[in-house]
Amino acid sequence: MTTAATMLAGQEKGREEFERAEARTAHNYHPLPVVVASAEGAWMTDVEGRRYLDLLAGYSALNFGHGHPGLVAAAHAQLDHLTLTSRAFVHDRFADFCAELGDLCGKELVLPMNTGAEAVETAIKVARKWGYEVKGVPADRARIVVAAGNFHGRTTTIVGFSDDPDARDGFGPFAPGFVTVPFGDLAALEAAIDDDTVAVLIEPIQGESGVLIPPDGYLHGVRDLCTTSGVLFVADEIQAGLGRTGATFACDHEEVVPDVYVLGKALGGGIVPVSAVVADRDVLGVLRPGQHGSTFGGNPLACAVGLEVVRMLATGEHQARAAELGVLLRERLDALVGRGVVGVRTRGLWAGVDIDPAIGTGRMVCEALMARGVLAKDTHGSTIRLAPPLVISADDLAWGLDQLADVVSHA
Repeated sequence: MTTAATMLAGQEKGREEFERAEARTAHNYHPLPVVVASAEGAWMTDVEGRRYLDLLAGYSALNFGHGHPGLVAAAHAQLDHLTLTSRAFVHDRFADFCAELGDLCGKELVLPMNTGAEAVETAIKVARKWGYEVKGVPADRARIVVAAGNFHGRTTTIVGFSDDPDARDGFGPFAPGFVTVPFGDLAALEAAIDDDTVAVLIEPIQGESGVLIPPDGYLHGVRDLCTTSGVLFVADEIQAGLGRTGATFACDHEEVVPDVYVLGKALGGGIVPVSAVVADRDVLGVLRPGQHGSTFGGNPLACAVGLEVVRMLATGEHQARAAELGVLLRERLDALVGRGVVGVRTRGLWAGVDIDPAIGTGRMVCEALMARGVLAKDTHGSTIRLAPPLVISADDLAWGLDQLADVVSHA
């Protein structure tokens, strides 16, 4: 298998840039040794002028590709007028963004934030406050049920209910109030809910765990349990939402509407960090001035870009494209099972591919793909994740999958 080190031989500028970055950066990431200088659509170009097909799309933050003309135009136009007011004042892009995002979600209120982790933290605070003020849970006893294998962010509260040792170990002590049950297990979820439970927080599809899709009917069951038990269903759609799975939200595949949507990544169009918590007034209405905030949350630039994202999604065009190309993705990956691949999970333009350990690790496969001009990301040792931009052409997607087939079949 060709290694990334072999690829970089002779590419002096790229190697020097990579080593310089690694020398002055905290090693909280283990990036592939490629130094990107520009990008357009589904393609990136490194400092040596070599092009790469992007099959990661910034963990879904680049659902609409690099440098989408409509999103770039929206950002440029806003830069000429106003970029920040803080929430001490209201700016002229705020109302439209909140109203149209709320309409896209079918909810009454929007609370804009910046990063996905910040939105999850916001949802946790809102759920607890709702539990105390609306459900009547005694003070400081609120519990939130989460799923094993979850990935909701990197703050100390969030990693406290992760079971990934890399995310968790060495960062305690952690906040109490979370109960973990197996993902996809409705019986375990039902047993975990008690009088102090205020919310169930889950990803409809677990992306970081390798695009794990729950059993059919699971989301329906979660919805029913939350309704009958009087707890909030909080859906973390940060990676799964906004077109990635061939629907606006992953919950749409079971025609399920959660009480709270947690959104991020693609909402910023790959230009600025934008996130939001979206719910009805009886949930988000528990917050009052001074109880939660963010200096940059809902800033004019973020709202201008986010509003364009919402309007693009409102047409349904990108969701349909993800569903259509997802058929090609699924068929081509299914054909690799038994040929260097031991398992595949897909939903729209999103896939988890389990590499046969006999041929190498997920990292090794990603390095070999990089040598062929394709960029992807490994997770949990033997799995690689594919999340192409929704604007990718069928021919480019097929070419990228050809490279994967060659790598795993000739390893």
